[in-house]
Amino acid sequence: MPSMLDAVVVGAGPNGLTAAVELARRGFSVAVFEAEGTVGGGARTAELTLPGFRHDPCSAVHPLGIGSPAFSRLPLGRYGLEWLHAPLPMAHPLPDGSAAVLSRSVAETALSFGPRDAGAYRRLVAPFIGKWDTLVRDFMSLPSTALPRDPVTLARFGLAGLVPSTWLMAQRFRDERAKALFAGLVAHVVAPLGGPATAAVGLVFALAAHERGWPVAKGGSQSVSDALAAYLRDLGGAVHTDFEVKRLDDLPPARAYVFDTAPTALARIAGLGQAYDGYRYGASVFKIDYALDGPVPWTAEAARRAGTVQVGASKAEIGAALDAASRERRAPDRPFLITAQPSLADPSRAPEGKHAFWAYGHVPNGWEGDLTDAVERQLERFAPGFRDRILARATAGPPQLAAHNANYIGGDIACGAASGLQLLLRPKLSLFPYNTPHPAVFLCSQASPPGPGVHGMSGHNAAKAVWRRLRVPR
Repeated sequence: MPSMLDAVVVGAGPNGLTAAVELARRGFSVAVFEAEGTVGGGARTAELTLPGFRHDPCSAVHPLGIGSPAFSRLPLGRYGLEWLHAPLPMAHPLPDGSAAVLSRSVAETALSFGPRDAGAYRRLVAPFIGKWDTLVRDFMSLPSTALPRDPVTLARFGLAGLVPSTWLMAQRFRDERAKALFAGLVAHVVAPLGGPATAAVGLVFALAAHERGWPVAKGGSQSVSDALAAYLRDLGGAVHTDFEVKRLDDLPPARAYVFDTAPTALARIAGLGQAYDGYRYGASVFKIDYALDGPVPWTAEAARRAGTVQVGASKAEIGAALDAASRERRAPDRPFLITAQPSLADPSRAPEGKHAFWAYGHVPNGWEGDLTDAVERQLERFAPGFRDRILARATAGPPQLAAHNANYIGGDIACGAASGLQLLLRPKLSLFPYNTPHPAVFLCSQASPPGPGVHGMSGHNAAKAVWRRLRVPR
């Protein structure tokens, strides 16, 4: 290692690795330091239940990964990353035994909503279809770029998306099928439905399905992280695991320090005092990974073909579950569930004839209870006989999630509440959200724009701020 590195990255999650890659590609000397024994952060894979069943402890389905402007510029396929698709991106079963679906086809999606909402859905997404690459680059690069490539489309997206999702659903949709599915899309950010700009969340996930799909990574989410780390090493960067950083003096001298951590951890390590004391952490989840002896017996046929299945009977039921976890500080009686069936697309995730499956519901930050029975009762509503398929389960509530990843404060997998103005202004109101009060210290975690997800864009954007500083002569 040189006596003075250009940049040191703390944390080897997808954003930290992406930031390191972007800097190394530009000729800067870079080293990454990770507290855990493997790289990956929220994108790791492990045998949590039985031998041969490969589970993703956190992020598992990657609608924003396959379409990420950061990843698309990198040769990650050469390092083993391969995206695999189930026949349907997502299905949302309903109490009558049918399902609304989010398909690659806008027509199929609209048809599943019924005649009263099919046209409304088409009109909602029509201005953005075919424009994903430019829209997502403009949207996910803010505020690190001042010159959007397609300002008209970005402005139209802003007009449609900056409103609360509850307002959009009331204005656009008449029946429960479309409302339930769209509410479920918004709920992926673990926040109440009525917050500002929550309509944009639902729109982004819907457009991602139509334009790129909702794939899994072959072999597990670890493949995303391993590909980034392997490319970084080929560029001359170094990756150090089992290296916990408690203060800046633990690290080698560098011109810049880039943190893929929670803002409060950055402040503690870098000695920034109360710089992020106002940053809020949000609700958590209770996640169960299952080893099954066969496919989930969904009543709705479409759900049997979907990589992701949302489980919530209605918009009202979904909203109540989110409010219970976020506002009422209690576990919901009927949790809204996000579930995934990765072995539908990737048979390597489970022994032949078996299936890997996971489900999570929302719970309060730091909650220490057990949601297993409520989760499985909810699954039995839409997949009778589900319990009979279980070979083994591995549960993880907020304490276990926080132990798995230090960025998940209180089990908050979004690394900060994605509600209110904090959905848009992360980690605080600033034109330079990746900069900190220390001129050589930067933030690149999902606590910075564009926020949660395995897409690398927070790291990509932060790298721009870092290399502007590194251009200054030593």
